[in-house]
Amino acid sequence: MDLLNTLVEKGLRRELPTREEALAVLATSDDELLDVVAAAGKVRRQWFGRRVKLNYLVNLKSGLCPEDCSYCSQRLGSKAEILKYTWLKPDEASQAAAAGVAGGAKRVCLVASGRGPTDRDVERVGRTIEAIKEQNEGVEVCACLGLLSDGQAERLKEAGADAYNHNLNTSEATYGGITKTHTYADRVDTVQKAHAAGLSACSGLIAGMGESDEDLVDVVYALRELDSDSVPVNFLIPFEGTPLAKEWNLTPQRCLRILAMVRFVCPDVEVRIAGGREVHLRSMQPLALHIANSIFLGDYLTSEGQAGQADLDMIADAGFEVEGAGTTTLPKHRADALAAAGGGCGSSASAGGCGSEASAGCGSHAEEGGGGCGPCGGHAETAPTAAATAPGRSADEARTDLVAVRRRGAGTDLAPNA
Repeated sequence: MDLLNTLVEKGLRRELPTREEALAVLATSDDELLDVVAAAGKVRRQWFGRRVKLNYLVNLKSGLCPEDCSYCSQRLGSKAEILKYTWLKPDEASQAAAAGVAGGAKRVCLVASGRGPTDRDVERVGRTIEAIKEQNEGVEVCACLGLLSDGQAERLKEAGADAYNHNLNTSEATYGGITKTHTYADRVDTVQKAHAAGLSACSGLIAGMGESDEDLVDVVYALRELDSDSVPVNFLIPFEGTPLAKEWNLTPQRCLRILAMVRFVCPDVEVRIAGGREVHLRSMQPLALHIANSIFLGDYLTSEGQAGQADLDMIADAGFEVEGAGTTTLPKHRADALAAAGGGCGSSASAGGCGSEASAGCGSHAEEGGGGCGPCGGHAETAPTAAATAPGRSADEARTDLVAVRRRGAGTDLAPNA
């Protein structure tokens, strides 16, 4: 179709599509879906080949966040039965990170709940970064600590951080309906602070919160304007205990269209399938690899992910390869620009590439249930169930097979799923 041919040509030239073209991708029919995936795949392969970057989450501090983000299991007043613990010690975080690196992860994302770090928190995270890099040579580290104050991004960079994640999550027009305790402008400011400090900027979105197609296009265009090196695309996990518990409105086909739209608007950045991929893409995950070039390995912050080995098998079976530590993630023009700005991550001089929820990536104050690096929660055998509508299932009937609250890895006595 003419639309897809135009979008491929623009993507290969790094030319911004029109808003009408981006909206048209989201409006394509199921009969056109494989054509959409194939077109986005051409753009993906132009800039990233058949490589898949693996990222690994370490939840440094879980739960009890004072912010009111509607999607988050760690939010103020959340009833989700998630793990709650205070800061991991540097050696504990390093041990947790090593499990992901051993599984093939190239980047470790350090996430902490809260509005934003104190200067003491920044020092603590700096020691953690040092411990991780001493044990894992060449690993990239992305911090995700919430809203940054002046000078904090620079101190994280000095401590060895390669990137900072803070997601915009949704459009400016709808942001006030999702969160009241901080603003969309606060988030933009933090991404800009990270960028100015020479950190690789990682910022993404959450789909499935009841937003319109126009909202999705707005936030992706805003991310391109911010010049994020990586864009994590989260799919909301509407778990019990949060205001969005009943927002089950995504299908695998819808998720693929959203990923394709992001790829066309941001052709040469790392597009990561982040929180909720197992829940919403399900058996269509391998198709999504033809669009995105990055995923999280193993578990997320407060919910279980697909087994790490299953991720590796999926990548191999789909004909892709895990990106090695000696390979630069970003295309040369982006890597060179980042290096010129003072960032080593993703530059040709670095041991690895860049551009990771968490979201984030990371996210902001660990809202990664559909907000940053990965999903915040869901339900296990011991946790409450979330309602969802599926073929042969009434809207009042609970889905108990979708996602489980994380009970292993960092902050527990059980080995991580990496």
